[in-house]
Parts: sequence; structure tokens; C-alpha cells
Amino acid sequence: MSPPAQIGRSSGTPNTSSNTPFVGAGANGITSARDFDTIESALEAIRDGKAVVVMDNEDRENEGDLIFAAEKATPELLAFTIRYSSGYICVGMHPDRLDELDLPLMVKENTDPLRTQYTVSVDAAEGVTTGISAADRAKTICILGDYSVKSPSSLRRPGHVLPLRARKNGVLERGGHTEAAIDLTRLAGLNPAGALCELVNDDGTMKRRNDCIAFAREHSLKLVTISDLAAYRRLHNC
Repeated sequence: MSPPAQIGRSSGTPNTSSNTPFVGAGANGITSARDFDTIESALEAIRDGKAVVVMDNEDRENEGDLIFAAEKATPELLAFTIRYSSGYICVGMHPDRLDELDLPLMVKENTDPLRTQYTVSVDAAEGVTTGISAADRAKTICILGDYSVKSPSSLRRPGHVLPLRARKNGVLERGGHTEAAIDLTRLAGLNPAGALCELVNDDGTMKRRNDCIAFAREHSLKLVTISDLAAYRRLHNC
């Protein structure tokens, strides 16, 4: 099963001070153009409605997530994600957008080791059935990513999609997949909201560095690291 792709709008990409493709340190801190793709190529994929594989540091979760723009979600893309992931699909979102949709944090006291900020779960208020199918979750994710939708009543609570409250300064403030999702979508010229889900092996274990490299190559997906994304932002002041 190959990942679907839709052609997205190509405008809005931030200007950078250099046209040189950026390939920095990989997840283990060692430069490896062979294993990892450029940030520019990942932004192009996001802009075109494709998923990318994003790895955090090996001394953190050491996991790879599929990330794609929320506004580009389709049933086909969700079906691909569900097949190869934990199925626990979240959407990294800017705090201002969550406040606009009246989506408060799930708990008052967060005891998660990485302080991932889950909000209440949601489904689209209209156009879905139970909310769990690929088509239903795609509909919900599109609403979260569509900034023209401003009414909290466009969503019902609880649901089957988990919004995550990202730090405002993205990966420069917190090196998590939540922040990578809003940075990648914003830098691609899209609304800063990205769906994300952890990749797993067939036996249910998490895909680690080598697993993610093999998976990305098998499915022709771009593979980048959060550390490279942070370095790219510092280099280009974006």
C-alpha cells in the first residue's frame, strides 16, 4: 500500500537567506545525507499533501511519527496512517487556534513525562458517523486545520481525534513531534496544524531509527529529524 498524495498550494513558503538544501545532524547527532532528507524536501512534501517521517532524538523518545498537514487530510491518507501506526492520531495545534475552538487541556495536572499537552478529544459535529473511520477522522482533522472554521460548535466532544497544544515557538522551545507538526506546516506555507501518529512494527513495537529509515525508503517518504528542523529554523531565522 503506497501513501496517497494530493497536490497542495505552493505559495507562502518562507523566504530563506540561502538556497542551499539543509541537511544537518541526524537523530544521533551525526551528519548523514544518506539516511535523512533535506528540510526543504520535507516542506515540499507537506505542501503537496504528503506525509513525512519525523524522528526525535535517540535520547528522547527515539520514535518516528508520520506527520502531514491537517488541512490536507484525506480518507486515503488516514487509512495509510492507521495501517502503519499506533492508530492514536493526534493533531499538533497552535495555542491560539485551540483557544478559538474552545478546546481546553484534558487534565489540570499534567504528569506525562514529556509534558505532552493533550486537549479534550473531538469529532466533527457534522458529516461523520461514529467518528472513528478513516473518512470520519479525516473530516475532523480537516476542520481543525481549516482556519476559516472558527466556531467551537463545529466540533463535538469527546471524540476520536486528539488535539495537542504546541509551544508557540515550536521546536526551538520544545523538541517534540507536536511542535514539529506546527513548524513543518507553517514553514510549508500552510496553516500551523499537523496530524501525527507514531510508527509501529507489525509486532506492535515502536519503530526506531533503522526501522524508520527502512520504512521511509520503502514507501518513498521524506525522512527528517527534529534536531535538523530546529537547526534549519536557527540558520534561516524562521
